[in-house]
Amino acid sequence: MDWYEFIAQAVGICGMVMNILSYQQRSQKGILLMQFIGGCFFAVNFYMLGAMTGFLMNVVGIIRAVVYYNKAKIKRMDVVNGVFVAAFILSYFLTFTVFAKPVLWQNLLIECLPVVAMCVLTFGFYAKKASTTRKTTLIGSPLWLIYNLINRSTGGIICESISLCSVLIAIYRYDVKKK
Repeated sequence: MDWYEFIAQAVGICGMVMNILSYQQRSQKGILLMQFIGGCFFAVNFYMLGAMTGFLMNVVGIIRAVVYYNKAKIKRMDVVNGVFVAAFILSYFLTFTVFAKPVLWQNLLIECLPVVAMCVLTFGFYAKKASTTRKTTLIGSPLWLIYNLINRSTGGIICESISLCSVLIAIYRYDVKKK
């Protein structure tokens, strides 16, 4: 591992720490602030690794965190969420046009993973029921995990592994055991 890759992985681990710490925040705004910082680290991490879709997903995710932080001022969150989904989908196409990722069927599938994850998670975070949010995380987190494995983002792999374990425990505690 050269210094550049070492720094890229260290930045990703910083993103992982921020995302994990976000769930320990007392307030919704604290969670969003930590998610914002984590997203910044992961955007740099993916950029340095050459994983442009991951980079773009995190840039849009950073903007989403800022908007959600100020959501009390927004009247139509459903429209805002639609705009974010459109931005995630547009980012997918930018990967192949602006960033010139070769259009091969493997790339089309791989680069689709974080896009689907972010679209599903956007609806999950908007849901009123925590059980819905947990279920959408069961879709989004494995997709990000696969993308992180393919792109060798150590921080991303650890972060999604912890998130997946956490959501499975929460589903058991709050959704399955309750019944």
